[in-house]
Amino acid sequence: MAESGIRLYYKNVTAEVIGVENGITDAQFDDLVAEFDGRSSKTGPLITELNRQRAAGRTPYRDLPYNTEYPADVKQLVSELAGRCENFVVLGIGGSALGNIALQTALNPYMYNIDDAQRKGRPRLFVFDNVDPVQFGSFLDWVAGRLDRTIFNVISKSGQTVETAAQFMIIRRLLLDKIGSEGLRNQVIATTDATKGILRSISEDAGFRTLIVPEGVGGRFSVLSPVGLFSAAMCGIDIDSLLAGAKDMDKRVRCEEFSRNPAAVIAAINWHYYNRGKNISVMMPYSYALRDLADWYRQLWAESLGKAKGHDDKQVDIGPTPVKALGATDQHSQVQLYREGPNDKLFTFLQVENFNRDLKTGPAPAPAPELGYLAEKDMGVLLNSEKTATEYALLDSQRPCITVFFPEVNARTVGEFIYLFEVATSFTALLFRINAYDQPAVELGKEATFALMGKPGKKDRDLARQIRSLTEVDKKFLV
Repeated sequence: MAESGIRLYYKNVTAEVIGVENGITDAQFDDLVAEFDGRSSKTGPLITELNRQRAAGRTPYRDLPYNTEYPADVKQLVSELAGRCENFVVLGIGGSALGNIALQTALNPYMYNIDDAQRKGRPRLFVFDNVDPVQFGSFLDWVAGRLDRTIFNVISKSGQTVETAAQFMIIRRLLLDKIGSEGLRNQVIATTDATKGILRSISEDAGFRTLIVPEGVGGRFSVLSPVGLFSAAMCGIDIDSLLAGAKDMDKRVRCEEFSRNPAAVIAAINWHYYNRGKNISVMMPYSYALRDLADWYRQLWAESLGKAKGHDDKQVDIGPTPVKALGATDQHSQVQLYREGPNDKLFTFLQVENFNRDLKTGPAPAPAPELGYLAEKDMGVLLNSEKTATEYALLDSQRPCITVFFPEVNARTVGEFIYLFEVATSFTALLFRINAYDQPAVELGKEATFALMGKPGKKDRDLARQIRSLTEVDKKFLV
């Protein structure tokens, strides 16, 4: 079934395959189509509505593949840095890191950072998306003598992201101590708001070169902007093909015929199962290259669709829980639960039809003729057989499954996948009648961290006292 682009296969959610109790019947599919063509939806045809929102500028992430300024700015910086950057370090968290990691894992070799030949003159990539002092300290010990050949890309729209700010403050002091203010200016590039915010002010004061975090594009939707494109281009990834893949998918997901729109189908299936008690969404790539796209998807799905309030401010407490698994690894750690535990999950497999490289097994050892069936077999065939076997076992237990087929893993198909699931997220939010683009529940944790770290002001001091009164360890409950 090889095709030029990725394809969605969803027969294995139908009642024909897994029965009427857990599968979607023809009548139920008709009801789902009615949500999208306007016969059932309170907001009219949903595909038309999302296209209308896009035309009105309410979904600016949709236009990123067509922006020519951002990739041009990225390529200009990459050209300026060519030959003098051996290590490229991203300081960011969440949407300022997960996409960068996913692109690197998908599109560069596994041994990229270690093998000079595989790196082909490009810099090593390090993405720090946490504030673990042991991890970061180990890296600092290694990089301290390499600062003049290391570029630090600080990514934060506001500059107030506490984890990124802390990382930057450590790096800033290290650079100033080791190579001075000129070294600081030369080795730091900020990706931030175009005109405002703390990081913009710091950048202008220090003379940092900058890239733009687009207005109105949340971090989880930003990988196709300079947020994700810069580290990708620095490491030799073809960002033009990445964006071309997203454009290809855009043509498909704006199609107003439901059955030809893969993002609408994904959204409808997920919404149907959420409303029938299957509120856990497991994404299971059968490809190491695709494993971190599942991490990227988890943030996209969780932060966009986990909401307490709907459009009418009614309490809804909605949100499918995204789970990451990796085939074949997690056949041996999770499938027991998936088959015999609660039937509350929808499975999305990612399968590669043609691996960029394959290996054959050797002959069976003489003392083990039982292994003869594996002799001289392609490892890619084995991995895909494992996927098919796992899918069969889940279907035997009436668990619904869909598959996204990649003809191969390359920049174009990865761009298609990213754009497909971004738009599927928007459609799912329309079905739930919630806002996909805010994340109000994140703010309290941020404010609590500020207070605990000593941010000045009575409000912060009061909050810190309240937090400690609730979280102070009571030794009576230590065992």
